[in-house]
Amino acid sequence: MTTHASVRRPAPAGTPVTLVNGYVPVIDIASARGGDVTSRLHVAKTIGEVCESSGFMAIAGHGVPEESIQRIYDATRAFFALPAADKQRLLADPADPLMRGFGKEGNLAASNPGTDAEQARRLADVSETFTYNRLGEPGATGVPADAQPGLTTPNRWPELAGFKEAYLAYYAAMEDIAGELMRLFALALDLPEHWFDDKVDQHMTNLTANYYPAQLNPPEPGRLRKGMHSDWGALTILYQDGAPGGLQVRDKAGEWLDVPAVEGTFVINIGDLMAVWTNDRWVSTVHRVVNPPREVAHRERYSIPFFLQPNYAAPIECIPTCTGPGNPPRHPATTSGRYLTGKLSAAYGI
Repeated sequence: MTTHASVRRPAPAGTPVTLVNGYVPVIDIASARGGDVTSRLHVAKTIGEVCESSGFMAIAGHGVPEESIQRIYDATRAFFALPAADKQRLLADPADPLMRGFGKEGNLAASNPGTDAEQARRLADVSETFTYNRLGEPGATGVPADAQPGLTTPNRWPELAGFKEAYLAYYAAMEDIAGELMRLFALALDLPEHWFDDKVDQHMTNLTANYYPAQLNPPEPGRLRKGMHSDWGALTILYQDGAPGGLQVRDKAGEWLDVPAVEGTFVINIGDLMAVWTNDRWVSTVHRVVNPPREVAHRERYSIPFFLQPNYAAPIECIPTCTGPGNPPRHPATTSGRYLTGKLSAAYGI
């Protein structure tokens, strides 16, 4: 279990930036949101340092109203409390590469080709999910005519009062945070601040609610609430509650460290695509969600990640400031759409 020591790294204007230090620090981005150029650069460089070390942080001062978070949390609890038959009617279409709708026991083993059916059953995540993507809404833009048809599969909504409205409002708030973070990322990488803007303005991002049921009986050996993995996209914005059995990251020494659930913050982590984009200057760290101790295994847990995936046609090639003499590009050029569909094909055969 990780420990954290409080520190205060003052921004130029005297506002603390790093509130809690450690492998997963807590960073206050409020001064950057204020628009002062010097403060924005200071926050950006602090974020950049974390992206080069752990690739994981929590952010405070993000500006998302508590009401918006509470509404989606309440809607999510109501959905997963529905009878199994009601959720089953919203089961994701197996042909949908973005898996919109209800998902039962996400299959970690699918990312390991050659895993047989019995191994897959034993390694399946102890969780349920609900997924929304803007590409499933009528009139969504950003998918070229030659793209995989399943990308525009309609979203599946439960008949719960206020559910859709809560998800759409929260998704919009996450889009705002993601845009701000990508601008800070650009500054951290010595790029013009708006370098990423036209690469994420028609993104193809999943918002997924994870439900980790109470474990009245211990799961089979080797099964976790969510097994070891890295995220695929540019960045992930995660809301997690503080219930036992939570998120852990693996540090460079191979030790598993708890990611703190700090009230009022979002956990941010880098995905594989951003590591490729930055020529491995930034790291996509492996993480997992562990089972709760038996004495509190009766408690449920919820988390809601927003997996920012850039525009389908966004070119993913070595960022100019991440290469130079003695450091050539390490990955072939691709696009966000080809990158994602390649990952899906390798993992799920879609």
